[in-house]
Amino acid sequence: MSQSYKDLLQQREALEQAIAAARQREISEAVAKVRELVAEYGLTANDIFPGRGAKAASKPASKVAAKYRDPATGQTWTGRGKAPKWIDGKDRNQFLIA
Repeated sequence: MSQSYKDLLQQREALEQAIAAARQREISEAVAKVRELVAEYGLTANDIFPGRGAKAASKPASKVAAKYRDPATGQTWTGRGKAPKWIDGKDRNQFLIA
């Protein structure tokens, strides 16, 4: 016996709801277990996720030296990312900074 398209869509909707409910229930159980272990062993976020959120461990972003200069305006470009309009489509060698 075949089922109609409408019946199958209703079954899919019911399954999606059941899946979402089961996922939420299991997530809640997992979070409860994790909280229990954290409390039991006195763990910190850094113990579990080392290097995340530690400002002392993060290094500052290094600046890249400009590689190209527009002689008309003095604007510079590192050669990374999208090319500025003043160099886009032109021979870049003429704009190289020596």
